[in-house]
Amino acid sequence: MLPPHTLHQAVERTVREEWGRILAALVKSLGDIQLAEDCLQDAIARAMEFWPETDLPRSPAAWLITTARRRAIDTLRRDARFAQKVPELSHLADLENDGQDAEGSELIPDKRLEMMFTCCHPALEQKTQIALTLRTLGGLKTEAIAAAFLDKPEAMAQRLVRAKHKIAAARIPYEIPDHEMLPDRLAGVLAVIYLIFNAGYTDASATQRSLSDEAIRLARIVHHLMPDDAEVAGLLALMLLHDARRPARIDAQGQMVALEDQNRNRWDRGKIAQGDRLLRDTLPRGQVGPYQLQAAISALHAQSPSWDQTDWPQIAALYELLYQVQPSPVVRINQAMAVSYTRSVADAQALLGSVANDPQLLTYQPFHVAYADLLRRSGNIAAAKESLDRAVSLTEHDTERSFLQRKRDNLST
Repeated sequence: MLPPHTLHQAVERTVREEWGRILAALVKSLGDIQLAEDCLQDAIARAMEFWPETDLPRSPAAWLITTARRRAIDTLRRDARFAQKVPELSHLADLENDGQDAEGSELIPDKRLEMMFTCCHPALEQKTQIALTLRTLGGLKTEAIAAAFLDKPEAMAQRLVRAKHKIAAARIPYEIPDHEMLPDRLAGVLAVIYLIFNAGYTDASATQRSLSDEAIRLARIVHHLMPDDAEVAGLLALMLLHDARRPARIDAQGQMVALEDQNRNRWDRGKIAQGDRLLRDTLPRGQVGPYQLQAAISALHAQSPSWDQTDWPQIAALYELLYQVQPSPVVRINQAMAVSYTRSVADAQALLGSVANDPQLLTYQPFHVAYADLLRRSGNIAAAKESLDRAVSLTEHDTERSFLQRKRDNLST
């Protein structure tokens, strides 16, 4: 019999690592996001009930998808609109009776990219596209998605429900659209891929790091589908250049290392070369967008032999251009930090002050970290500590929280 603690870990690991792949395959079969989610949740509950008695199946993910499909068949048979559901039932019955091993991985084809393009249909506004994709593919809870958008959970829940109904009512197909339809969905897809990457890059745990690898893999697929799109290439370059620094971000004790203190000999020069090559091929096209500009900034960091030799004037100029293309408080924060090294801390504080009254920044941790750094460098240690205290309170990941706490504790009074 499987110990309860081991069971809980096995289910949690399977759900965390396989949720997107399982749900995408279920949605492809069922044609209904809500039904797929409900049946998957039911399958997880059944796993908690049966696995202690039967031990772990050879493929927990395949067991879950098979159980979820059977649950879907039962649900459709009970549906008041039974006659309308006959095609779906027939399709599911074929899947159940096709002779495949119930625990074989072939039951779970990788349909995540198809699901991503479905969720990013132009009939949905971009915010909804991103939120729905994070819910279905990332398995993120509604509360976490709402926090990412600085929304109330109730409002986000309603947004997600409306999106699922709209997809069902419009009979939006679960597939990668024809090539001429790709551009209309591309912005949402790229935004989701970058959010997935950042989720893995921010959290240093091994499980979360796999998200960064997955985002890069998806970006390579989209780049293959649309090799001439400059922003697709820009996003791929940006993620490769960021990910190149991963080996130096955590020290031997598992502590986060700031960019200025990283051992640059540990950076992945192969990924840096890939990112540089993508930029060299893309920038001359003259179709510069936000991802390319961010990649160019990251490339300047990657090419700098040391923190002190960083080309801050060019980075500040690129952030100014990025703000013109994509005006947001987040860009201003990063620009302010570059200006602090290019001109003065006072100029940077003035720039940061231009967005300080934005209510969204009250709960945006990087704002408080940047503000604390400028306060420290201007000699206001007490205020810097207060700002870092606020940043620590807003940090979810243990490694990052520990890093910020050390920064706060090391401030001289």
